[in-house]
Amino acid sequence: MYNRREFFGAIGRPAVGVLAVAVLDPLGMRRALDAVASYNGSVEDSITDESFWFEIQQAFTVDRSLVNLNNGGVSPAPAVVQEAMKRHLDYSNEAPVYTMWRILEPQREGVRKRLARTFGCDPEEIALTRNASEGLQICQLGFDLKRGDELLTTTQDYGRMITTWKQRERREGIVLKQFSIPVPAEDSDEIVRLFEQNITPKTKLILICHMINLTGQILPVKGVVQMARKKGIPVIVDGAHSFAHFDFTQEDMDCDYFATSLHKWLFAPHGTGMLYVRRDKIPGLWPMQAAAEKMDDDIRKFEEIGTHPAANYLAIAEALTFHQGIGAKRKEGRMLYLRNRWAKRLLEYDRVRLHTSLKPQFACGLANVQIEGVDPGELTSHLWQKYRIIVTPIKHKEFEGIRVTPNVYTTLEELDRFSDAMEKVIKKGLPKT
Repeated sequence: MYNRREFFGAIGRPAVGVLAVAVLDPLGMRRALDAVASYNGSVEDSITDESFWFEIQQAFTVDRSLVNLNNGGVSPAPAVVQEAMKRHLDYSNEAPVYTMWRILEPQREGVRKRLARTFGCDPEEIALTRNASEGLQICQLGFDLKRGDELLTTTQDYGRMITTWKQRERREGIVLKQFSIPVPAEDSDEIVRLFEQNITPKTKLILICHMINLTGQILPVKGVVQMARKKGIPVIVDGAHSFAHFDFTQEDMDCDYFATSLHKWLFAPHGTGMLYVRRDKIPGLWPMQAAAEKMDDDIRKFEEIGTHPAANYLAIAEALTFHQGIGAKRKEGRMLYLRNRWAKRLLEYDRVRLHTSLKPQFACGLANVQIEGVDPGELTSHLWQKYRIIVTPIKHKEFEGIRVTPNVYTTLEELDRFSDAMEKVIKKGLPKT
């Protein structure tokens, strides 16, 4: 985490950082940054210090007439990120072929370096993408496979990634194999064994979620990667929900391929993502859109998508500074605290099933809860229509419930309103229509 001087120096120009932020954001952003930079308590103390988080909450321009508990889909960005993107967009439009292509576009390299520093890797291993799906599809479509080759993953992987594999099945005759894992899963060795047991001589690729979008389950990526590496099988890691959600670096996974969205837990502009490919693996992975042969070993070949905005990507820098100012450990602790506040309260009822572990090493702020006998879709509609609370219905062959994903701007009062509404359904059921 930054001290106060470092934090303001990073968020604005050294001599006028505070003034610049105040001018750009009349909605109290300066107070939020000041609260982060000047906080003298420990990380543990700050997690439950509502006066501290009150200032962080003011950094966002969210609509408080509703309760948004679907930050797992896409999160709002703090005001300073919105303002940075607007500023870059305005400048781009002065003369795009000059201002956007020649002035702003080269500044992407600074963002690349900062993302690499945060992730713990070489900047020449980071590509800027539009979302996790794009990064993952670059990997999924970038390997040469032949008819009969097998792809291995669980039954809980993200739908778009499964669709990608199935299209390769239809088009090329490769074979997708999926297997079930416990819900929740609290034995890392068992997960590694399940992956290993389902490998056959025809297995050529493995896809694993770092954090499963359905339940928030954190899987033992490092164990699976190292097991598969001994067998010569590449592993693609879906980190859509993990990056900037809880504290880790590339070293903690030892992975070769990792993709994430930055508009979820990093609070970056919508339509921004990151792809990591280990440097010696870049030449062997085809880009999704064509790149010149001279770029074969260049991470930037994965960014060849034609004309694209510079503003979105440059504003990632402001999101990184905001995230680092809070601190990854403090943010992780807060997410666990918010989840436990509603989850432990609802678990007092016999009809409630939590499909997410409460142990920190296996989950964080994203969780899936079920009221037995209540349809998740109908519950989602009820919460919105009656209380203006947004959650996500999950209906999987192996479990069902609603996905609840608060964020650092979520207030305890908002979570308590959610719990109150859920308790009424538990006790009285859904109203008849």
